[in-house]
Amino acid sequence: MMQRTQKWLILLLATAMLIAMLAGCGNGNGSGTEEDAIETDAAGTDSLTDQDADMTERDTDSTQETRTPFNYSEGLAESGYWSDIQALSHVELFDYKDIDFPEEVAFVSDEELESEINNLLQHYAADERITDRPVSEGDKVHIDFEGSVDGEAFEGGSTQGMGTDVTVGVTPYIEGFLEQLIGKSPGDTFDIDVTFPEDYGVETLNGQDAVFKITIHHIVEVTVPELDDAFVADKLSDVYGWTTADEMRNALRSDLRSIAVESFLSDYLVEQTTVNSIPEVLMSYQEQLMINYYLDYADQYDISFDELLTDLLELETVEDIYEENRVHNTRNASLSLIVQAIAEDAGITVSEADVGQYFKRYMGIDDYSEYTTIYGLPYLQMIVLQHTVFEYLSDINI
Repeated sequence: MMQRTQKWLILLLATAMLIAMLAGCGNGNGSGTEEDAIETDAAGTDSLTDQDADMTERDTDSTQETRTPFNYSEGLAESGYWSDIQALSHVELFDYKDIDFPEEVAFVSDEELESEINNLLQHYAADERITDRPVSEGDKVHIDFEGSVDGEAFEGGSTQGMGTDVTVGVTPYIEGFLEQLIGKSPGDTFDIDVTFPEDYGVETLNGQDAVFKITIHHIVEVTVPELDDAFVADKLSDVYGWTTADEMRNALRSDLRSIAVESFLSDYLVEQTTVNSIPEVLMSYQEQLMINYYLDYADQYDISFDELLTDLLELETVEDIYEENRVHNTRNASLSLIVQAIAEDAGITVSEADVGQYFKRYMGIDDYSEYTTIYGLPYLQMIVLQHTVFEYLSDINI
């Protein structure tokens, strides 16, 4: 299931619409841009829930404790279109049947393909514990340590028997720490002497000499599987439907090409289309999606939303988050509106059957009910609609 989920996320990223929109969070600013000329109207606000209204009003009291699960299908019809919104009435389309694609956009180099293959193979890499040789430069080593200054243990100076992996010459430890592991063997317990830098950042440790008692448990050697027909048939066939290495290469090249084309189209559509107004429901959706991302992040690292806001984002209020990402959210709402406008103009629609074909084609599964539970059918249909529009634009222009 891990590989299937990764494939699904890759496809979401390829649409550059929703989940992946947050990759740029924090890069926006409050300065005036061309988006300032775009007004926001109240179309679609009747479909907002109380939770949506609270978020639209910039509820600064949002916390994990009172969190309501985000509804990915909020404001969407089962067609994948935004409910009660005619996108063509909000935008002025250019001649999307005459897009000048740069030749390099649809070209996938052998280096790009090999990098993608290596990334995939890494998921199937196996760790082997080596105990019969000394540690060398570049080795990944599993160790425990206990540190002391003047014979007294200090906070944070011990692995407390939990062990940790370090790579000699790579992991950023105190100068001279890891180098003293070289030549030692698994099973050895020994002391090393180090000196903390003067500007280490902890007053009681700055410039102090310390002794660390080290125990080497084992060396970790990572074995990446060889790509051949047998590996593909054994590990990838059930997930992706590939049966040979050549079939895998061709499919990955096609996927990389699609991602590059859709990324180009996302930028091109926004640049070439005049957006006169953005329905409020679309902006509200983007803002809720953004806040949901930050809440997920806080949950993942077991910190409060306030800690994330002030310590990590270095902002004071939730309003600051909206302002920091205003340009980014406006761009994404515009793109979603533009894609629907093209679908309306070209008569492109999708059905639940199309969603099923999408999952079968790209994930090799017939039962996508778990995704329907998480995202809702309207959201899935919007993803498929957007992907279909991009395929349409690619087919008629390349």
